Amino acid sequence: MRALRTAALAAVLALAAATTHAGRTCESKPLEAQAVERGMALAEATARALDASGADVVMLARAGQDLSKYGLSYSHLGFAYRDSWQGRSVWRVAHKLNHCGSAEAALYRQGLGEFFLDRPYRYEAAFVVLGADTQAQLLPLLRDNTRLAQWHTPAYNMLAYPWAQTYQQSNQWAIETLAGACRAGGAHAAAGAGLAAAEGLPADHAAAGPADATGRARHRRQHRVR
Repeated sequence: MRALRTAALAAVLALAAATTHAGRTCESKPLEAQAVERGMALAEATARALDASGADVVMLARAGQDLSKYGLSYSHLGFAYRDSWQGRSVWRVAHKLNHCGSAEAALYRQGLGEFFLDRPYRYEAAFVVLGADTQAQLLPLLRDNTRLAQWHTPAYNMLAYPWAQTYQQSNQWAIETLAGACRAGGAHAAAGAGLAAAEGLPADHAAAGPADATGRARHRRQHRVR
């Protein structure tokens, strides 16, 4: 398994797009200075909030586009986890993006700065702290390239049915990885999967399925960062 690539490319989940394998634009226009400043400010604020949470792994969402007419506040979901770099603690984000203009996707590791430099619709983030047992199962998985990709399907379709095996979209990978890690560790799998049903979190296709299997997961506190 080759190393996961790091990139700061734009991710746009357009529900009404003409092609169902769309998901990111091919625009190469440089970021404006203000966009860089706002993105990095959000990354810094998010890092402070994550540090204060005491967590090692959280589900992190960003507002890539306006989905308010669907009752959603955020469009894209990934895992933020503690790592170490040059002797200090840092936050990494593992998430899935499709290749520009294609129906193929890959997994990426990014810093918080890169994660928020995608021209978001709104400079706001949200995260949910996972249970201690779930964090313990996910942390070594997120740091291992092979284990991270075990529930990844490269064939991308933004309208992928969550229980089908042919295609997979970005938020679906995060939810399936969360549920799979819990199950593999003997934890309550649905407790993690239920996070997709939390109010305002990206629910592309994740709300249909194990999200209703537990009431406790549906009421985990959502932390917003602006």
